Amino acid sequence: MKKTMIGLLLVFAIVIALVLIPGNDVKNYKEKYTDAVNLNIDVGGIGREDTYAKYLEMHSNAARPVGNIEVDILNLVKSEGTEILAEYEGMENVVYTSENSYAEWQVNIPEAGMYQVYMEYYPIKSRGVDIERKFYINGEIAFIGADALSFSRLWTNKTEVFQDNQGNDIRPSQIDLPDWTGAYFKDDLGYYTEPYTFYFEEGMNNIALEAMNEPVVIKKLTLKGISEKPSYSEYRESMPVVQASETSLNFKKVIQGEDSTLRSSPSLYAIYDRSAPNTEPYSVSKIRLNMIGGNAWRVPGQWIEWEFEVPEDGYYNIAIKGRQNYQRGFVSTRILYIDGKIPFSEVGDISFQYSNQWESISLDDTEGIPFEFYLTEGKHTIRMEVTLGYMGQVLNDMQDSVYRLNEIYRKILVLTGSNPDRYRDYKIEQIYPEVIEGMELESKRLYKLIDEIIAYTGQNGGQAASLLTLAEQLEKFVDRPDKIPVSFTNFKENISALGTAILTLSESPLDIDYITITGIDAKPDKVKATFLNKAVHGVKSFIASFTEDYNSVGDVYDKSEAIDVWLLTGRDQSTVLKAMIDDTFTPQTGIKVNVKLVEPGNLLNAVISGAGPDVVLSAGQGEPVNYALRGAVEDITQFDDYEKVLGEYYPSAYEPYKFEGGIYAIPETQYFNVMFYRKDIIVDQLGLEIPQTWYDLIDILPIIQQNNMQVAIPSTERTINNASSPDLSTFFAMLYQNGGTVYDEEGKRTLIDEESGIKAFETFTHLFTQYKLPTIYDFPNRFRSGEMPLGIADFNTFNTLVVFAPEIRGLWDFTLIPGTLQEDGTIDRSSHTYGTCSIMFRQEDESIKEKSWEFLKWWASAEMQVRFGQEMESILGASARYATANKYAFEQLSWSSDQMEVLKEQWQWATGLREVAGGYYTGRHITNAVRKVINNNEDTRETLLDYARTINEEIDKKRLEFGLDIR
Repeated sequence: MKKTMIGLLLVFAIVIALVLIPGNDVKNYKEKYTDAVNLNIDVGGIGREDTYAKYLEMHSNAARPVGNIEVDILNLVKSEGTEILAEYEGMENVVYTSENSYAEWQVNIPEAGMYQVYMEYYPIKSRGVDIERKFYINGEIAFIGADALSFSRLWTNKTEVFQDNQGNDIRPSQIDLPDWTGAYFKDDLGYYTEPYTFYFEEGMNNIALEAMNEPVVIKKLTLKGISEKPSYSEYRESMPVVQASETSLNFKKVIQGEDSTLRSSPSLYAIYDRSAPNTEPYSVSKIRLNMIGGNAWRVPGQWIEWEFEVPEDGYYNIAIKGRQNYQRGFVSTRILYIDGKIPFSEVGDISFQYSNQWESISLDDTEGIPFEFYLTEGKHTIRMEVTLGYMGQVLNDMQDSVYRLNEIYRKILVLTGSNPDRYRDYKIEQIYPEVIEGMELESKRLYKLIDEIIAYTGQNGGQAASLLTLAEQLEKFVDRPDKIPVSFTNFKENISALGTAILTLSESPLDIDYITITGIDAKPDKVKATFLNKAVHGVKSFIASFTEDYNSVGDVYDKSEAIDVWLLTGRDQSTVLKAMIDDTFTPQTGIKVNVKLVEPGNLLNAVISGAGPDVVLSAGQGEPVNYALRGAVEDITQFDDYEKVLGEYYPSAYEPYKFEGGIYAIPETQYFNVMFYRKDIIVDQLGLEIPQTWYDLIDILPIIQQNNMQVAIPSTERTINNASSPDLSTFFAMLYQNGGTVYDEEGKRTLIDEESGIKAFETFTHLFTQYKLPTIYDFPNRFRSGEMPLGIADFNTFNTLVVFAPEIRGLWDFTLIPGTLQEDGTIDRSSHTYGTCSIMFRQEDESIKEKSWEFLKWWASAEMQVRFGQEMESILGASARYATANKYAFEQLSWSSDQMEVLKEQWQWATGLREVAGGYYTGRHITNAVRKVINNNEDTRETLLDYARTINEEIDKKRLEFGLDIR
């Protein structure tokens, strides 16, 4: 009895605690910012003036005319790279604009005011990337964003879904489907959900489009008056009265998500889900393409479209079986279009709350009464487009805040340096009163943004936490400016965290299983799985894990009838590769291929044990020669057509794979450095010219460093994934520019101890010893903040910055690396390059050898490299742009013409580093020499000579070990 009473009391206490302790106390910070006079006015000297928000503010009192104005597109007043076509794809009198075009027209504006711009166009088949244009009004770009307008292509499946011989669905390739389409000029970041509005003066105005990417044919340009979308009640009143029949009242049509007809991106293909028992169609162990969307469908502006038919004119309901299980505490939103139009405002922002299971979202009003959509008999389209909805304005304000906070950070940086004396009072409030004023204003703005995020998501914490941390810190800085030096580094980290939060909140992923169109009396099916369904699914999944080979990809053949290809990268890459093999290579050649995804560390053991593959893809640069020394790989020069294959690559790409007269791999990827710079800081703020030579760079260092900024030069202290990964690319570039090389012609000794090597070594180490450049740094973050406005890095850093730092869009660029002035007045810009490759392992069977060679030729071709690169970028986004080594394929990837021009020029200066027996000692000991000079102030010449001797001794040792001649 006593135990029972104690138990009851404990239960009672727990219940009381749950009632009294709030589970999610939503705090309000209104008192922090209500006293602000105007949160929209920036402190003088802090903030950007060229934003769309400032533009709208400037023209807030402008008229908003109702009518539309057609531009006479045939009346070009100035043009380059254009052609007027009498007829094109069924349309008359259109204008072709090339990838390097400029087209300018005059338009008469009867009434001054704000207009939206709509373009009807035909996306010509080209490189398969979005069309990009700059838009000028009377010779000027109105605001940041108008310089990067994006127009999507139309994508669809090339074939029907088919299955491999294991019973798994294979997704079809995506193809660009050229057709006439149209789009408004919009914010490509999605912060503004409505199209851009532009101010035009009354009378004659000049408008122009300058090409940045891809050709396009323009049918019509229209300046449109701004009109409000009708509400649902207005829409319903405007629709006809229909006498519904039993057919339409009880109509039910299920449109499977994977059956979409058109998409804005090749990444929006059908995907599979085996995690739930109620995804249609269902299989616990096999791949069934049973949904669409996913993480690929997260970028504002992306859309998916489906076709459907209804039996007769009438009113119909729409329900969506969707799932947003990607971001807890966040809402994914979509715009709904019927036949290309948003029928009423309420479907311009459809919300999908977080849930780890499928939900049926009925499109209805606030009282739960389903919307009735009027549809005529026959075919219709339904389109869903990613939008940020209300969060768009919040994110735009957050991005502006990051920009202003980085400006504040740089102002303090000039005074204190990056590591201020924590015990010194810098009198920041006296020297930079605008900084303290800016901090106070930014703190209030951040508190307001926190309230807006909480109001939208209904939750504290999450992404709002980074804003709160920064708001509180700024508040403390305003109260105690003398404490800024103590937390200066933390301040920079908090700004970076805010930038990361923007990236996360800017994504809006969603899964779609199916859409149901029903008559007024019909009801959509229930979508939630029962406990029993889930339990049975779990048991079946467990059993399948013992019977299914999830490492093999696509069709699996018997070893005797196929070649084995191992891929050392990731699941997405292997899936794309296998699909390409099954729909192209095998049908063309009849050669069957087994593809397996393997960890790089497992390759050596497999080769030693005799269980290795015939071909390996994405192998490291040092692997071919290492295996060639042991007679484990094939020399591709034995094949008559090897020169034709390598003709599509620069010699620098396959230089590392040469050894003793043979070539033991075909290049796959190739990387080299370019120089990134902040235009707003280097050119505008500091008034400097972009350095052309290393001496130019050294000349401008004092000015950069006087402002407590730095320059990024790749160093021996680089780390990747917390592991040491020294970067000697700049030393090698200086060596090549001085006429030197790393090894002699026969690979028997290093030549870094010659005068060219010593000179390069001294110049390189002096950058760190005499000019105090940092050896450890996070370049993307420091470049973003402006602390490192100039730096040398791998060209793929471009893609990281585009995604990672949208707030500095238009304020930076990249160019050639500094070079060395030659006696004839030219500048040598030779650079180091590295990459990955494809290897064929030693074959006793001549038939397997020939089949493997056919496969390598196919894989190395420009056509296949383009397709692989485009599909990988469509899956993983721009930050994962494929750096193909094929020079013809590279030209077809998503670089703009200006960017391509720089990259091609720098690429031609690239020099590959040969691999030699014992070559692993070279990089290791050059690194040791650099560290010794920097850390111990050792003599540069003697240090390099000492380590050169050590390197040569190891080369001799290894050459003797493998039966090769020594020097």
